[in-house]
Amino acid sequence: MMPPGTPDQDIKEQSLRYQLKSFWRLWPYLWPKDKPSYKIRTLLAMIFTIAGQFIVVLAPFFLGRAIDAMDLQVKDMGLGNALGIGIILLILAYGGFRLFSVVLSEGREYVFAPVAQYAKRAVATSTFAHLHKLSLRYHLEKRTGGLSRIIERGVRSIDFLFRFLLFNIGPTLLQLAIAGAAFWIAYSWEFALIAVAVVITYIWFTVTTTEWRLKFRRDMNKKDTEANAKAIDSLLNYETVKYFNAEKFETDRYDIAMEGYQKAAILSRTSLATVNIGQSFLMNLGLVALVLLAAQRVLGGSMTTGDIFAITMVMMQVYRPLNILGFAYREIKQALTDMEKMFALRDIRPEVQDAPNAKDIYDVKGAIKFDHVAFRYDEDRPILKDISFDIQPGQTVAVVGPTGAGKSTLSRILFRFYDIEGGTVTVDGHSLSDITQDSLRKSIGIVPQDTVLFNDTIGYNILYANPNATQDEIEAAAKAAQIHDFIAGLPKGYETMVGERGLKLSGGEKQRVAIARTLLKNPAILILDEATSALDSVTERDIQTALDNAAKNRTTLVIAHRLSTITGADKIIVMEDGQIAEQGTHEELLKKRGLYEALWEQQEKSPEHA
Repeated sequence: MMPPGTPDQDIKEQSLRYQLKSFWRLWPYLWPKDKPSYKIRTLLAMIFTIAGQFIVVLAPFFLGRAIDAMDLQVKDMGLGNALGIGIILLILAYGGFRLFSVVLSEGREYVFAPVAQYAKRAVATSTFAHLHKLSLRYHLEKRTGGLSRIIERGVRSIDFLFRFLLFNIGPTLLQLAIAGAAFWIAYSWEFALIAVAVVITYIWFTVTTTEWRLKFRRDMNKKDTEANAKAIDSLLNYETVKYFNAEKFETDRYDIAMEGYQKAAILSRTSLATVNIGQSFLMNLGLVALVLLAAQRVLGGSMTTGDIFAITMVMMQVYRPLNILGFAYREIKQALTDMEKMFALRDIRPEVQDAPNAKDIYDVKGAIKFDHVAFRYDEDRPILKDISFDIQPGQTVAVVGPTGAGKSTLSRILFRFYDIEGGTVTVDGHSLSDITQDSLRKSIGIVPQDTVLFNDTIGYNILYANPNATQDEIEAAAKAAQIHDFIAGLPKGYETMVGERGLKLSGGEKQRVAIARTLLKNPAILILDEATSALDSVTERDIQTALDNAAKNRTTLVIAHRLSTITGADKIIVMEDGQIAEQGTHEELLKKRGLYEALWEQQEKSPEHA
């Protein structure tokens, strides 16, 4: 298992042995404990596959015997109709076996398809769920586009590996073993040796040359991921691009990334010619060697023309899937690499984990205590230094201070997005490390500075806080957030789409939706993380009433930028350089004539207060 928060760019391609080990991690999904019918399907698919290979090898021998019988009838026409009937039966047997092999192959697809699709869905879902368990630190360091491609390729690789590794390459090797045994029994060991040796040499050559080519493919995929990540990053920041007239810059940046992909793709494609020529040489060499040996035996009288035909048909049957071995191996290797990356992603341990004896917290009153808390994001950058304060149930406590003082870090610690370095944080007397993250976060609501909405309806975004809420409860929350009238005035009302990240709504409208969503959650603890700092003064005053309504009868932690919004707080904590510089009420702090008073004077003199 990988250490907490290991970046995905550090996930390197491992050896083939390691990648095959990743493949075998799919076995629990092919043999699920709680789905006995899927176990039966997997077993039947294996039986169909093995039986099909025996039949495919056996069929040409019937046709070979039919050719010998025809040759015999041509030489001696006096053998009568009995031989003719035998020829017909042999030909019918050949056709019947060929048809039966197809029925088994398609029957295998029929019985195994539900298992394969279940495995894809289960792996995708569990990987997606694991991503949500990883720490905030991990996601802040990652590009969402790059992560989505890892999952997409990993899930797609499952279907490919089932189709080629289990039902193409594997059966081909089994078919080769059966053919070798049949040649040895029917003819001599020399035929078996040539057949097996040529195929093994063919496979060795393909593996070796494909390994050489894979470096081009890996570089191509790397460039593809980089280009895709740049495109998503640019489109997610559409407004910023427009603000700075940076369309050409973004297009050029994307084109440079695509140019790198183009060069890598050309190398990957052109190197294929060498592999194809070598494969064709080995395949024809083996076939010619077998036919020459058989022809020598025919001239010596120990074999027949039909035997040559049977040998040729069997080897052509073995060679047919080998025609795509180069492609299959490249794709299998890439699929194993993609799967390896996906499982490596799943092996990353969440930085923040529940303790083995962690318990749920119920009926939260809202008493919060920070006791000598120390925290840092990086080893050389301490953020909080010996922070101590407490909030009584129902109190409103504001935290203010210059940018970078560590204010927003308090909310992230309270949500337990990060574990602290020293000290303790408690809710209702329970240390956060002793409480399950799920129950803790259910008791806390937040209205952030930058409200991000899902690209869905307004109603969906409010309902997100409580999927079981009724429409009346949604509307009550919207009314308390003072946005119901605005929504009701829209042509589609609560079914109005908000656009990606809520782009179709103004800052004030998004903020009200966020307040309504938090009210519908009905948390015991409310965090207002600079909830109005991005708004103009007029919009801020309009929203402040909604925020005051949200804070009623709740323990509220206000992280504020504009001091005018927190003058009525029960306590104000002033932070500077990761430490508490002052604390008290608004009036008490003004009388101290310290940092708070300086910040107050500075904001009172700013143009928006003039």
